[in-house]
Amino acid sequence: MAVCDFDMIFRFVVVGWEGTAHDSRVLTETIRNPQHNFPMPPSEKYYLVDAAYTHTRGFMAPYRNVRYWLSDFRSGGKAIGKEEIFNQCHARLRNVIERAFGVVKARFPILKRMTPYSFTTQTKIVMACFSIHNFLRQISVADRLFSEYDNEVELESDNANQNQNSTTSSFFAASDQEFMQQFRDQIANELFQVFS
Repeated sequence: MAVCDFDMIFRFVVVGWEGTAHDSRVLTETIRNPQHNFPMPPSEKYYLVDAAYTHTRGFMAPYRNVRYWLSDFRSGGKAIGKEEIFNQCHARLRNVIERAFGVVKARFPILKRMTPYSFTTQTKIVMACFSIHNFLRQISVADRLFSEYDNEVELESDNANQNQNSTTSSFFAASDQEFMQQFRDQIANELFQVFS
């Protein structure tokens, strides 16, 4: 699991989970474990997350059962209604994480096919790849991969992540989830007025 900023710099990475672990479970366990020192966003701020996560204070997810993926809007026409407009804007902003992961995977093919190193060595390799990525991005090297991925690319649709995990739902207070729902609705209404 990773957090990145809009400059494609990874600000937090946790490794060591099996590939079948649900995203929301990884987040919940990471937040609960003080050793990870997860950087919760300050109040009035939030992370943009996909539909695999609970929409709650600090984590803004898209509307469910409404078009979300950028490819849906390219092939299906203009966003209609406040929820679709919100989801389209959300997807465009959240797309930075897809692009950042795209650069890391393209630069370090070892991440696609890890050789049979020990588990500890594998996690160190992954962290080293993220560290080198950040170093190259921060020193502003003219780089073909960054140039290629600086342009918007489509989000990968993953229907498996569309199902909300009850682990994160129960972790966050109902009042936080309600607050974020009202906040998302307010933003959606404002976007609807601008784009209608």
